Amino acid sequence: MKERFFWSCRRQWKTNAQQPRQNPISLYYQGFCDLLASHESPSQILRKSPHPEMTNSDKTQSSLKISVIIPTYNESTVLRETLHRLEAHHPFETIIGDGGSEDDTVDIARERGVTVVQSQRGRAAQMNAAAGEAKGDLLLFLHADSYVNPRGYQEMVQTMFNGAYLGGAFGLEIDSPLPALKRIARWANWRSRYLSLVYGDQGIFVRRETFNELKGFSPLPICEDLDFFRRLKKRGSVVLLKEKAFTSPRRWLAEGIGFTTLRNIAIVSLFLMGFSPARLSRWYPPRR
Repeated sequence: MKERFFWSCRRQWKTNAQQPRQNPISLYYQGFCDLLASHESPSQILRKSPHPEMTNSDKTQSSLKISVIIPTYNESTVLRETLHRLEAHHPFETIIGDGGSEDDTVDIARERGVTVVQSQRGRAAQMNAAAGEAKGDLLLFLHADSYVNPRGYQEMVQTMFNGAYLGGAFGLEIDSPLPALKRIARWANWRSRYLSLVYGDQGIFVRRETFNELKGFSPLPICEDLDFFRRLKKRGSVVLLKEKAFTSPRRWLAEGIGFTTLRNIAIVSLFLMGFSPARLSRWYPPRR
């Protein structure tokens, strides 16, 4: 599969060679220039914690209703633990956007009293369907194998309560002691902080009215998270929290750390250059 992936990238490059494309390095550079042009320093964009003004957090959380949205497809091996962790935060509601799971995913969600919304398969479609049923003020999109600890959750609530930001995301922590994965997480946080390239495993959050104004996630089979956050940032102020969203290392461990990392970089670079998301999605299987 790995050889097929790289040969396919080469063929697709030749197919698109006649069309004007941007160099991915220039796109990353442009992201850095956009950061400077925004007149926001990294300290403004990367919000540290705790805040000296954080008081009466229980009152803040009760007045800002959080809808947690989780897209699922055959996630029975991880969903029970994810929902258990969420219960500690007492969100206003948790909604599962399921894409036709064939395992016990839906049963596990319903056992926990979680709302399940069925839709066609695909993260964008599933998250949009679930968000359409949400009643909270703030939407938090989490992957089924990711979680936010209590400190991070409170940081998000307190930051969004003041109304200064339309949305944001957490930093990334890969839930593994492996040094290679620690380095990948550090790179991901640098990429997010300076290039505004934010992925869904970082826990994207957004005000519900803003999400609706942006018409939700674009109907893309891949990179819908990257596309959404770029559009969100163009809409107004966003925040990248220093607190982390923790994600499972299962894909890296199952497919190989080197291959998975290079493939992810290739997919994102080709997406930014305008290559077909439908073609790129073939190299990112839904099951992990």
